[in-house]
Amino acid sequence: MENNYRYQDPDFRYTNSNGVLHNLANITEERILLVYESFKVSRRVEELLENPFKIKDSNTLLEIHHYLFQDVYVWAGKVRTVNPTAERHFKRS
Repeated sequence: MENNYRYQDPDFRYTNSNGVLHNLANITEERILLVYESFKVSRRVEELLENPFKIKDSNTLLEIHHYLFQDVYVWAGKVRTVNPTAERHFKRS
């Protein structure tokens, strides 16, 4: 699985110069970060299934984001100040 998101982040607040998201484990390779993130978040998903959040408003979504990604990113649960864009790759026939 590949991360299809890229960030317009000219000040490198969220990404390094290669476009890899800054993370608490200081991983600099995108594929390794994807595996690490998947492992950490899947553990948090299991916990959420046992103790779900009651969604009250849009702030609850930020709380859920923080809960899921707190082990991976310092900015988990915060509104980002950069624009993510999804890249699509198409094969030419």
